Amino acid sequence: MAVAFVFPGQGSQEIGMGKDAYEAYPEIQELYEKANERLGFDLKKIIFEDEQKLNLTEYTQPALVLTSYALLYVLKQKKPDIVPKFVAGHSLGEFSALVAANSLDILDAVWITNIRGKLMQEAVPEGVGGMAAIIGLPAEEIEKTLKEISGIVEIANYNSYEQTVISGEKEAVEKAMEVLKEKGAKKVVPLAVSVPAHSSLLRDKAKEFEKYLNEIPIKDAQIPVVSNITATPIQSAEEIRKELSQHFYSPVKWVQSVEFMANNGVDTFIEIGPKKVLTGLIRRIVKPAKLINIQTIESIEKL
Repeated sequence: MAVAFVFPGQGSQEIGMGKDAYEAYPEIQELYEKANERLGFDLKKIIFEDEQKLNLTEYTQPALVLTSYALLYVLKQKKPDIVPKFVAGHSLGEFSALVAANSLDILDAVWITNIRGKLMQEAVPEGVGGMAAIIGLPAEEIEKTLKEISGIVEIANYNSYEQTVISGEKEAVEKAMEVLKEKGAKKVVPLAVSVPAHSSLLRDKAKEFEKYLNEIPIKDAQIPVVSNITATPIQSAEEIRKELSQHFYSPVKWVQSVEFMANNGVDTFIEIGPKKVLTGLIRRIVKPAKLINIQTIESIEKL
């Protein structure tokens, strides 16, 4: 059995996530207190009690990273013999993957993702950007069509063979939705987001993000991390720093990343974090793989 640990991104958050891990382990409680100190606000309270704030990008991002880490910590305590061949994360989840690979410290990851969320929120004025999920049309067809649309609209996420997400200027995204529907997309779904993530509209803010990135230590990864940008493993601190500075505005090659892991022997994917978004996507990419989702201590004990 060859295992990959995969970590979810924004959209997987839910109120009360990871609470049983928090309540069961004093060292996790201590970590949450340290995270609060580092951030200067009560992230724990947001995760467990404040749904409205939890859904704001600047809080969502560190909340998911912290929760995924808490579950990973419990997994390592209870099942120390499960060692991944690769780690990967979807978009924001790449920060959790880097923590799992011992490239980033958890408190640094929580701090930097809070900043990342703020900068993404500031990048484009409210109402200017948009995103949409395109279902049932091959990505190659979508790529070709987007070149014909005036304005900025690009592929943000290659999520599965059936689902591709586009991102960019609101009007260009709306126009692309119309055209792609005409070209045979089964469904086009506008996403309820205010930030056109993984589009070139965020390129300028990425420069600013780089300055903050330079304030935290990044080490060589001890486990290969499959990059969202190239869908191949990265391990050196230098490669990882470059990856994170471009991550903001580059498309997430999730289909290609999962294919890479499957082609390199992975037959079991363990999603560590709330909900089952990645489990659902991976099921559509590699049919015979074993898929496990870890959201609670109980789900770890069942392994």
